[in-house]
Amino acid sequence: MSEDPRIPTEMEDQTVSNVNKISPGKNFIAGGFGGACCVAAGHPLDTIKVRLQTMPKPPPGQPPMFTGTFDCARRTVVNEGFLGLYKGMAAPIAGVTPMFAVCFFGFGLGKKVQQKHPNDELSLPQVFNAGMMAGVFTTFIMTPGERIKCLLQIQQASGSSKYKGPIDCARQIYKEGGIRSIYRGTCATLLRDVPATGTWFLTYEFLKKILTPDGKSRSDLSPLKTMFAGGMAGVFNWIVAIGPDVLKSRLQTAPEGTYPRGIRDVFRRTLAEEGVSALYRGITPVMLRAFPANAACFLGFEVAMKVLHWAAPNW
Repeated sequence: MSEDPRIPTEMEDQTVSNVNKISPGKNFIAGGFGGACCVAAGHPLDTIKVRLQTMPKPPPGQPPMFTGTFDCARRTVVNEGFLGLYKGMAAPIAGVTPMFAVCFFGFGLGKKVQQKHPNDELSLPQVFNAGMMAGVFTTFIMTPGERIKCLLQIQQASGSSKYKGPIDCARQIYKEGGIRSIYRGTCATLLRDVPATGTWFLTYEFLKKILTPDGKSRSDLSPLKTMFAGGMAGVFNWIVAIGPDVLKSRLQTAPEGTYPRGIRDVFRRTLAEEGVSALYRGITPVMLRAFPANAACFLGFEVAMKVLHWAAPNW
């Protein structure tokens, strides 16, 4: 009698066990690759987002610098060429690979410390906790890269050329205020990334679970379903993150001494001068970017993980 195909063999059991086993090291490598995919897919809309968030308030009777997302994109391309949308990309590319690597490492570690057995499946609240842990892990890499990126993104729009590139930008802001200046916006980044990263991973894992057919492994999810889950994770991440992100961008690009009490001053002055709607400035490019960038990120991550499981099944 032939073997029942529904009953996995011992070898198949071992393969499934290796795939399901959490390896922070594999998460680190695959996360870095996923991060590079994310930047390549989403940086142009990130440039537009930052320029909309940080454009100055127009004088009475004067139109704003940009009337919206598409006006900003059009004027950027007309004035600077298509590559103008990639201003400041060197900083996130240099920082994003280790940052996403650390993010996915932190998520893997956060899941691992909550397990009683290596193959235990975590509950959704545990996934959220692991995601928040990942947000803490990434802050100290994210903050300097975000500060440099934002400064480079807004300088071209303002017509200045203070910084020649990311290295020159880092050198100048360090000279102006030391390591404290490099890390301006750390609390704002934590406020944004801890709950948002928890939401990011929670949404992705939840959608993977409901999209996986009965009797199948989540690692066998099709690329299109993986991209859908990753894209929606990005959308929900930014629903949580957009307000703190506006405050962070303003704090990190303001002249020294503008906000002596940090993010509290940014929040108070933004609400007093522009109202709650200012916290959602840039939401259109954020949402346009969120789906494709995060779909690319998670697809890159899953592809890299499959390669790592194949190359090092026992790691």
